Amino acid sequence: MRKRDHNVFTNAASLLICGLLAGVVVAAAAFPAVAMSGLAAKAGSETFGGLPSELTVARAPQISYLLASDGRTPLATMYDENRKDVKLKDISPLMQKAIIAAEDHDFYKHNGVDLNGVARAFVNNSSGGNSRQGASTLTMQYVRLAIAYSATHPADVVAATEDTSARKLREMKYALQIDKELSKDEILERYLNIAAFGNGAYGIFAASQVYFGKLPSKLDIQQSAMLAGMVKAPTAFDPTTRAGYPEAVARRDYVIQNMVDIGAINQAEADQAKAITLKVNDKRTPNGCIDTNQRTWGFFCDYFYRWWMQQETFGSTSYDRERRLKSGGYTITTTLDVQAQKGADRAVRNHLKENSKAARMVAAIEPGTGRVRAIAVNRNFKIDDPKHPQNALSSDPVKAKKKIRGNYPNTVNPLVTGGPGITGYQAGSTFKIFTLVAALEKGLPLSYTINAEKVFKSEYIVEQNSPAACPGTHFYCPVNANPKMVGVHNMWSGFGFSVNTFFIPLQQQVGAENVVKAAQKLGITFRAPSDAKFASNKDAAHQWGAFSLGVSQTTPLELANAYATLAADGKFCEPIPVEEIRGPDGNKLDIANPHCEQRISPEVARAAVDAARCPVGDHSTTSKCKTATAGNVRRIVGAPVAGKSGTTDSEKTSALVAMTKQYAVAGIMADPDWPQTNQKMGHDVPNGINPAVYETLRDAMKGKDRKEFTPPGGKIIEGDQRAIPDVTCQPIDAATSRLRGAGFEPVVSTSKVASSCPKDTAAGTSPDGRTIKGGVVSIEVSAGGAAKPGDPPPGGVVPPPPNNGRPPKPRG
Repeated sequence: MRKRDHNVFTNAASLLICGLLAGVVVAAAAFPAVAMSGLAAKAGSETFGGLPSELTVARAPQISYLLASDGRTPLATMYDENRKDVKLKDISPLMQKAIIAAEDHDFYKHNGVDLNGVARAFVNNSSGGNSRQGASTLTMQYVRLAIAYSATHPADVVAATEDTSARKLREMKYALQIDKELSKDEILERYLNIAAFGNGAYGIFAASQVYFGKLPSKLDIQQSAMLAGMVKAPTAFDPTTRAGYPEAVARRDYVIQNMVDIGAINQAEADQAKAITLKVNDKRTPNGCIDTNQRTWGFFCDYFYRWWMQQETFGSTSYDRERRLKSGGYTITTTLDVQAQKGADRAVRNHLKENSKAARMVAAIEPGTGRVRAIAVNRNFKIDDPKHPQNALSSDPVKAKKKIRGNYPNTVNPLVTGGPGITGYQAGSTFKIFTLVAALEKGLPLSYTINAEKVFKSEYIVEQNSPAACPGTHFYCPVNANPKMVGVHNMWSGFGFSVNTFFIPLQQQVGAENVVKAAQKLGITFRAPSDAKFASNKDAAHQWGAFSLGVSQTTPLELANAYATLAADGKFCEPIPVEEIRGPDGNKLDIANPHCEQRISPEVARAAVDAARCPVGDHSTTSKCKTATAGNVRRIVGAPVAGKSGTTDSEKTSALVAMTKQYAVAGIMADPDWPQTNQKMGHDVPNGINPAVYETLRDAMKGKDRKEFTPPGGKIIEGDQRAIPDVTCQPIDAATSRLRGAGFEPVVSTSKVASSCPKDTAAGTSPDGRTIKGGVVSIEVSAGGAAKPGDPPPGGVVPPPPNNGRPPKPRG
């Protein structure tokens, strides 16, 4: 409909009459006896000229929708006012007629101000009766609401709604302006989108959803009439309350009859509509992360909310950012992968319920984009009601004595992602990946060998005679979790078997400060003050002896992203919970794009992944894996995998990372209320951390391609290979000297082997042939007793077995 031309004389006359009568109508409502006093008329005429000439209309608050990554599955809604603007064509014509029948019969006839209505209101209000009329047209009501939403100060909101002649006058003037600038249909559309309908519903879209669970285009006669009847007094005509239901029915029927009066429907249709029993929903639209579409998705929603609140794009203050989220009308497609999230939700709760002291926390992230695909923990995202608490007393004995309740089963703390009050948890030997990366960056190859002793006396200084010190010293002396770990290891076997006395010497060689730096490059932030103190000072970091064993705190999300960076060939991406953000105008915001940079060279990243395939039971064409600490992961996931398990002293925490090219999943099991817990956190047991991780990854990978990791190549595998001198049958001292002179690190084996060489001489070396320059070469000691080369065995002459009868030695 085109904008209508207005006669200048008619508008001027309307303005003059409005200026004179605005105060009179209001005054007559309150003081009928003085309705015609010159004071009231004077107030109206003098005030009119002082109003601003233009009405500035701000957009009313709009609801924001959060969707899963498929762009369809609802995650949550966030709003200050539950409103979504819709076009008039998407609103039932019956609803359009109903609001006119309820509020303004002559809407399509007057020019924004109904002079006849003003006169009627004056006569009614001056008669002394109980009823009062205000003579407000739909256009004037829209002006009143628009002024309130455009207000920048609370006093302006009050002025927009107070019952004064000044307010009435303002509405009349601006109604004439709006009626000139907009078509009637445009005004009707704006009114239906801004009006309040009670129960948190603002605008016709929200109202039709809240009360009838349908789109506004689908409203029938009686539904339209009920909603139209509510705008006059949403609380009084609330059909969801016992007192309001009969009032809502009576008001509905009144509007239905008015629809007959204006010719919108006939009497038969009206009678049929009135005969319908009014049925409405009694549930407000969910609002915020405590009311997500799936109750287990609250922790992901909360991570998104915390991310949003950190983005300066949405405002310079936290207040501005929250207002933008809850009133900006955004459609936000998050990164939540429904399949992965549901798998994680099942996995963390399997055999470990929400009321357990132990929290099983899992995060999944996509390598190469940083998109967070799942966040899960065996807790309810819920604020525990202090009047009727469900949470048990804290597992921390000190807090329990003070009657302080714990965070189980209900909490809104960011247990998985970290935040205020949550600095993280120790992740044990998963941190050995950072030592491995630092060593590779220093030029040491995967085949680099170290003789892992039962106890390693390091150069790191700790407290004198502490449990971590060598007896009677102040030097850190780590031991292994298993006596079988003793021996010569390369990076594949050292990582696969998680050998402490391999990694602490390796860390000492490359510099602990460089290992810390590698962790930082991979996204470890060191939230705990004690950790930050070490990490921020190079000298302090140099003495962080136990760093490789995971004594620093991290979160499952950080840990997953660190490993994801390696899976992405060294490309680090900031974790992000959104894929797309569209404003109410449909335009996309750039802030949803991934923010990535190359932090580790592809060669180093690929080599690190190659070693990380060993702990989880996988291997490549280049890897030389032996023992695995979580060897069933490859079989269960059914795809090429890499990762690492980790445990802290006394099993106070347990951790596992497992990843494919598409997902990196990290899990940590701990007691968030009491880190010094006396509870043991298990690994590959039904209620341990391992099933939570590999089941999440297995379910996420269902239907996905099985992609191979790119294997490393060149010197980063074997390094600078040198020939090992033949020291067979030489005295041990001579063999040792010769090997050291050739640039190797000789180690004398503590066990003896059968050999044709004289007893207590060198029977050979392991490896023999070639190995890396500077690598460890073990001298095997002869036990004697074997036949000498050339002596025929009983029964005939046969060629002597190779290598003096010893099994072949691995090379490198």
